[in-house]
Amino acid sequence: MNAPALWTPGQLSERSGVAISALHYYERHGLIHSQRNAGNQRRYPRDTLRRLAVIRAAQRLGVPLAEIRAAFERLPEGRTPGAANWAALSEEWRTALEARIASLVRLRDDLGGCIHCGCLSLERCQLFNLDDRYGEEHPGQNTL
Repeated sequence: MNAPALWTPGQLSERSGVAISALHYYERHGLIHSQRNAGNQRRYPRDTLRRLAVIRAAQRLGVPLAEIRAAFERLPEGRTPGAANWAALSEEWRTALEARIASLVRLRDDLGGCIHCGCLSLERCQLFNLDDRYGEEHPGQNTL
């Protein structure tokens, strides 16, 4: 059985595992595109499945939708990402993911200290007042 050239939202949802409401959301935000038939109903091209796969994989990595959209916009003629595109995108996102992991490890380690301390001091707590640059630049009493 051949797959249809254009899919209804229900068909695409069933095949991709993405809710119809999410399809509409992604479309509103420029991540996927549909065509309208004579009855003004949405129809999605088959390559939308690959775009959805990239979106879902990127979201699992914690990549914001705005960054995913920006990455799609850099593709020639707005085409669907192929293997080489995915390799480039994933390498780009790997750097951001590694930075988030390092940040979470620091947070975890600082949390251990806070469990023992429990102060949540505005002056010295590394969890509550991380990297207090304002305090360093403007010592003393300040109004924010």
